[in-house]
Amino acid sequence: MHELPSLPYAFDALEPHIDAQTMQIHHGKHHATYVTKLNDALKDHPDLQGKSLEDLLRGIAAVPEGIRNAVKNHGGGHANHSLFWKTMGPGGGGAPSGPLGDAINGAFGSFDAFKEKLTTTATNVFGSGWGWLVLRDGKLEVTGKPNQDSPWMEGAAPLLGVDVWEHAYYLRYQNRRPDYLSAWWSTIHWAEVEQQYLRARG
Repeated sequence: MHELPSLPYAFDALEPHIDAQTMQIHHGKHHATYVTKLNDALKDHPDLQGKSLEDLLRGIAAVPEGIRNAVKNHGGGHANHSLFWKTMGPGGGGAPSGPLGDAINGAFGSFDAFKEKLTTTATNVFGSGWGWLVLRDGKLEVTGKPNQDSPWMEGAAPLLGVDVWEHAYYLRYQNRRPDYLSAWWSTIHWAEVEQQYLRARG
């Protein structure tokens, strides 16, 4: 059984950038629903229940067709949000240093260029979805994905994602997605993102 991970900080810890009520609803309602529906989709498939989220999503083509869409949506939602909470935190922001900082500078030219590219990509996701920094074939990339599609499904390792579903920001920012994205950069816990990078790089 997949479980809803605990939020690693208080609901109001990301104020003023992300408000406590949004965090409560986003974690306790939206993410919790993805977990419940993923478990429901897998209930008659014990061979899939023991798989990690990563393995389940990497092997999405092998998931039975009758539950594939549910696993894609709810498994993706569970995986995406689990990473989202970990890569944010109080006192975040700034720019990464160390191996991740070097890799970002090498891939995009500078941190500012990377920041602009991810912001633009996330802003331009049509409807609901995510903006992502991923590692694919040893190279950093920025990509946008619709709905709860996980980069794992395309063989890329997600390192940092920003949720641009309206439920992630509407209470405070209404339709002002660019304002939310500008604020989100001040929440990023770069030490965790670097851990994701080092793990994916191997």
